[in-house]
Amino acid sequence: MATKTLEDLFHETLKDIYYAERKILKALPKMARGAQDEKLKAAFQQHKEETEGQVERLQQVFEIIGKRPRAKTCPAIDGIVEEGEEIMEEFKGSPALDAGLLAAAQAVEHYEISRYGTLRAWAQQLGYKDAVKLLDETLAEESKTDEALTKLAEKAVNAAAQKQAA
Repeated sequence: MATKTLEDLFHETLKDIYYAERKILKALPKMARGAQDEKLKAAFQQHKEETEGQVERLQQVFEIIGKRPRAKTCPAIDGIVEEGEEIMEEFKGSPALDAGLLAAAQAVEHYEISRYGTLRAWAQQLGYKDAVKLLDETLAEESKTDEALTKLAEKAVNAAAQKQAA
């Protein structure tokens, strides 16, 4: 059996996050439609646009390493997205719906931040300077989105979730 290298691990993880981003692209419009708070809807719509750019950057990273863009099923993101769908079903019409959607979105962001941070470090180690720049750009966007979601939760969504259903 051939020894697996950091380069192999980088490529496999890149395929994982490529799958995840494409899955997220499909989930964000559903989350935007399900959200009740207008600012949360807008945040989901804005992040969809950002995610499209992130997919394009991932395709560039594949090119940098001489591989064609290919996705590998990511059970972690499948599970996180499934939880978000369950929240939309179970809490539909509830004051707590948006808080649940926001929490699911932050779970996605934290997963992405973890993956992009790791990929960035490995790209640095492997000498993929151009990939480092692309991954850094996406990591910064994901962190900014997470911060924006936290502020939205603290300023409005969590308080609205606490209200009694009319």
